[in-house]
Amino acid sequence: MRFVIRRGMAKATLHMLHTCPFCWKVRGIVEYLKLDVDYISVNGLKIKKAVSFAGDWGKVPVFTDESGQFHTDSTPIMKFIDQHYNEGKLQSLGDLDRTQKWIEWADTKMSKATVPILYGTLGSAFKTTTRISKLEEFGVISKRLYAWAGFPIMWGIIAKKRVKKDGRKPKQLWHDLLTEFTDEHNGENFFGGEKPNIVDFSVFGYMRSISPFPQFSLLTDHVNAMAWYDRMNEIIA
Repeated sequence: MRFVIRRGMAKATLHMLHTCPFCWKVRGIVEYLKLDVDYISVNGLKIKKAVSFAGDWGKVPVFTDESGQFHTDSTPIMKFIDQHYNEGKLQSLGDLDRTQKWIEWADTKMSKATVPILYGTLGSAFKTTTRISKLEEFGVISKRLYAWAGFPIMWGIIAKKRVKKDGRKPKQLWHDLLTEFTDEHNGENFFGGEKPNIVDFSVFGYMRSISPFPQFSLLTDHVNAMAWYDRMNEIIA
């Protein structure tokens, strides 16, 4: 995580994409804590320009606090927000070593599963880029460019390699991960116990980012995961 002082700001901001799993990790905590944060949507083809104030980071999310310090990388941002606005309660709920282990699990396992389920076939990739072009901030030309040029790149260059390397179909991969995660709840409503902790918000962010797309239907027959997901939605709302 990097930061720098930007003068003249009085309100926290989050530079983001609406369909970005890393942004949803942060948004879940922001909305759960009911923080007064301005969401700033960026053009998906002009992210580096939009967050140029963050140096060479060039990605979203970027969180800028009230003092003008910017913070990058979703998990460090989550930890900062919890510590700065919530006395670190989401991180301290439960065994610290277990929490850190599963944060790393989410950031390595869940993050790599989002691309295969959204872009794992040529048809799903086209549906995804078309949907993203409607949800995100694009210009007229860049909207069409992303919708029609983005899907063969995401499918052919990125998603196919990940699916082949893992060996499981995207639905099976997600179901296996969700089973692994919900089994760790040990009969409780959340990973954190009676209340969610930072791991719950991390996994929720990855899952929530898929919800605007038709592929989310592949997850809805995982009974335990959907029950947990609905509880997370309810507690955040």
